[in-house]
Amino acid sequence: MPWYFSSKTPRHPARALLIALNCVVLSVGVQQALAEDYFNPALLDIDTPGQGKTDLTLYEKGPGIAPGSYQVDVYVNNNKVANRKINFGVQQPTSGSAILQPCLSVETLRSLGIQSDKFSVTKDDGCVDLSGLPAASATFRPGQRQLLLSIPQAAITPVPHGYVAPDEMDNGINALLLNYSYSTQDSRSRGEDGGHQRNDYLNLRPGLNLGAWRLRTYSTWSETRDDRTTQRDFSPVYSYAQRNILSLGSVVTLGQSSTPSDVFDSLAFTGAQIASDDDMLADSLKGFAPRIRGVAHSNAQVVVRQNGYVIYQNYVAPGAFEINDLYPTGGSGDLNVTVKETDGSEQHFVVPYASVPVLQREGRFKYSLTGGHYRSYDHRVEKTPFLQGTGIYGLPYDITAYGGIQTSQYYDALALGTGKNIGDWGAFSVDMTTAKSQMQEQKTSHGRALRVRYSKDFATTGTHFTVAGYRYNSAGFNTMTDVFDSHTHDDDWTQADRLHNRQEATLDQSLGGSLGSVTLSLVKENYWHSDQGMTSLSVGYNGSWHGISYGVNYALSKNVQDEEDDDPWVNEQTFGFNVSVPLEHWLSNTWVNYILNNSKHDTSQSVGLNGTALADNNLSWGVQQGHSHSSGYSTNLNSDYKATYGEMTAGYSQDNQQRQLNLGVEGSMIVHAHGVTLGQPMGDTVALMEAPGASGTGIDNQNGVKIDYRGYAIVPYVTPYHHNTLALDTESLPPGADVGQAAKVITPTRGAIVRAHFDTRVGSRVLLTLTRADGRPVPFGAAATPAHESGEFIVGDGGQVYLTGMHARGSVNVSWGKGAGAHCSAHYQLPSGSADPVISVTAQCS
Repeated sequence: MPWYFSSKTPRHPARALLIALNCVVLSVGVQQALAEDYFNPALLDIDTPGQGKTDLTLYEKGPGIAPGSYQVDVYVNNNKVANRKINFGVQQPTSGSAILQPCLSVETLRSLGIQSDKFSVTKDDGCVDLSGLPAASATFRPGQRQLLLSIPQAAITPVPHGYVAPDEMDNGINALLLNYSYSTQDSRSRGEDGGHQRNDYLNLRPGLNLGAWRLRTYSTWSETRDDRTTQRDFSPVYSYAQRNILSLGSVVTLGQSSTPSDVFDSLAFTGAQIASDDDMLADSLKGFAPRIRGVAHSNAQVVVRQNGYVIYQNYVAPGAFEINDLYPTGGSGDLNVTVKETDGSEQHFVVPYASVPVLQREGRFKYSLTGGHYRSYDHRVEKTPFLQGTGIYGLPYDITAYGGIQTSQYYDALALGTGKNIGDWGAFSVDMTTAKSQMQEQKTSHGRALRVRYSKDFATTGTHFTVAGYRYNSAGFNTMTDVFDSHTHDDDWTQADRLHNRQEATLDQSLGGSLGSVTLSLVKENYWHSDQGMTSLSVGYNGSWHGISYGVNYALSKNVQDEEDDDPWVNEQTFGFNVSVPLEHWLSNTWVNYILNNSKHDTSQSVGLNGTALADNNLSWGVQQGHSHSSGYSTNLNSDYKATYGEMTAGYSQDNQQRQLNLGVEGSMIVHAHGVTLGQPMGDTVALMEAPGASGTGIDNQNGVKIDYRGYAIVPYVTPYHHNTLALDTESLPPGADVGQAAKVITPTRGAIVRAHFDTRVGSRVLLTLTRADGRPVPFGAAATPAHESGEFIVGDGGQVYLTGMHARGSVNVSWGKGAGAHCSAHYQLPSGSADPVISVTAQCS
């Protein structure tokens, strides 16, 4: 064994000293190697001496990535503030390796919340010199696509979490658009009569986008036919033109819409309005949206009305349902929900749709100004002109002051109120409205209305009051809607009973852990000088245990009529229970369920199977067998299929009394500069993805949405005024297709159709071996660029380079340095009819 491998102690001190020195030198060398990554380009010549060295300056002791524009996440002091494209250039410091530094203009810094006036030096190319401010620096992480900016706090403008700069927002493309929804129901009675009835419902929402302007119209059509009569109804819900004014944080609306409901009750109008848009605020400053929950025991029809208009109609499968995608109607007002079962029975309940307390951050001013004439679904009502203005301002100490005025020839009102954040106890608002009104053919009356509202999240108990309010109206108080409805073009008007008081509440209570949650919704009203009243109560409990979900619900709808009526009390009570058990051990994506519904008219029970199918789970299906006292045994079948070009539903039910078939189709269409694209039903704001040659490619987190045969797809829901990431499912790309960047970030304004273009390479996958005239391979590390595109590919060992999206024939430009002899061009031709996934070809580069 050599002495330097011996485990024994050396006999000579000099030899021991030599060993120690060797260990010290070795440790220093190891530390030096660990402290700095370095690749010696001379190693490339070991197997191929004299091949010519590639210029690896960027990789040898440089940033490891070429300069250019990159889409990056921008962090300021470790807080993500934006995602945008930034230009990067090579900078050589006085010592050390070259680095990539961002080119940030004064405007860019300002949009990132950085006070650009703190930087005293700006370069000739318009880029701010970060060294102009002590302790400021920028670090680029190419692998993570992150730009980290370290800025002294004194130069930071405080920005709320989730803030998006106005210059990042995109008004989208000019386009025509259409949302449509059609459903039909065919019913045939059993027995000697054999009656037949058919119901058709069509919902159309066409629109036009021109720059920042949005033109929208919303209409519904329905037809009911039986053996004797035919009834048709066409209802234009609204038509308007709208655009945002980002500098004011507001939206201008011209046409038919509704006033805000934070100070006064919402009022439908035709005219003009400018109002603050809370969605332009950061996430931490925003509000509330209603949800509708219920239980159906058949393929039931759900109809939602607001302010007299039908705003939603569709069919739901048996069991618990939730509607959380109501198309916005431009205003507020209670949602009157009707659930029509196949046996003819109906459930009715009211979901309060009102704003939570009107608190604003200190210094925030929210306003609305509306002028026009009153719009009623009753054509007999006069179109009375009016003006309305409201303002809400955030004061110090968590106090908010608000108020408003309404004026017309028949009505004048002044409202004043205040709100307060009371810390652990929640938040409340209280306001008083004084009004002078004149009903048709009556004397002028005066009255007041007092309103108190409360909202609170109890984090420790999991309780959330969405809305909890009380309203008291004096005997002489009328709302503007009450007054305007009284002025009709004929004498067939009778004064409606005036509201005395109203209570409303929406409560969500989590019971913690796996114990589930309780929800409650209550609306109760009574009227002056009348026995008439209304109560709508809904209570539900939902929970889960080891994948088994269950729920219990109770609903009460009570309407008290005048004592002269034959039936002064109209009560409707329903009780429901449902449970769903997964069958993953036997059938994937399949559940067995049981449903019980009980009312004073009927009791029904059913058991069934439901699940999802197909690769993307875009087909939902259900089979239900039930029994009720009124209609005997019943069978229900239902399905829902989300496809690239729309969504289709189908259902069939039968019992001892009738057979019923319902079909539905809904979808959207965008007519743009490059053609027509069909898709699933769209929301208010959408994205148009463009990926030429990627037909059939899926979109991440979009069920059933795929790139169509023309290379387009509609992403039906994106969030306005916020960053949205759209990504292609690269695993579903067709053979021969590749994409350079699979994800894009868009930031649309409200109502925009934002185009997201993806650079796809379509063609063959090729392993190309490049040799020079003397037979030597092209140097390792050389950059190869196909002549038909701008992408670069790195040449590997032996002159081989992997290329995608290659045409049947063409040329490739190769470069490995700056000298005249460090460039060449190779012409190639692929063999015809090759079935290989990767085609191997050799070409001479000269």
